[in-house]
Amino acid sequence: MIEWWNSLDLVMKIFWCITIAASLIFIIQTIMVFVGADTGADFDADFDLPSEAGDGDPGMGLLTFRNFVNFFLGFGWSAVLLRDSINSISILLLVSIVIGVLLVFLVMMVYKWLGSMQESGNIDVFKQAPECHGKVYLTVPAHRRGSGKVQITINDAIREYTAMTDGEELVTGTQIRVIEAINASTLLVEEEQSIII
Repeated sequence: MIEWWNSLDLVMKIFWCITIAASLIFIIQTIMVFVGADTGADFDADFDLPSEAGDGDPGMGLLTFRNFVNFFLGFGWSAVLLRDSINSISILLLVSIVIGVLLVFLVMMVYKWLGSMQESGNIDVFKQAPECHGKVYLTVPAHRRGSGKVQITINDAIREYTAMTDGEELVTGTQIRVIEAINASTLLVEEEQSIII
């Protein structure tokens, strides 16, 4: 292993470091999704561009930690696998960047498709979501200045929705209560207050 690593030039060492790091993070995120511990998978690092109308599509934020991982996954593996086929580093970088971007948009389209399937199910979010409880998945900015994401339980199933709040910022992991559904994919939530007896 050490001999193989020492045989690589500097460019390939950089490509392999990017590829291995992105692959490990991707594997960890995937495992966390399947075991239901995905709450902190984005490390509270959601850089979604806020929708001016406040009704963005869930899962469609471009600048999220998960999309960065997907980009570097596509970039790294394509650079490593195509290094012997493409002699020019600049062309290799360009091809790898294009593949990384295409992978990000492909994953976003899959999430959008899965989200539309979820929304077309038998859940009437306007009637069933109010008074549901859950927790913040991605930080919800204060005073409707943007949107985050929450996971709530409806019909004994955990669902993920875009969320806004009229109150203060709600950080990842905060227990919340749904006040109302703003639209089919966005909820108005507030922090769930502990009842003191």
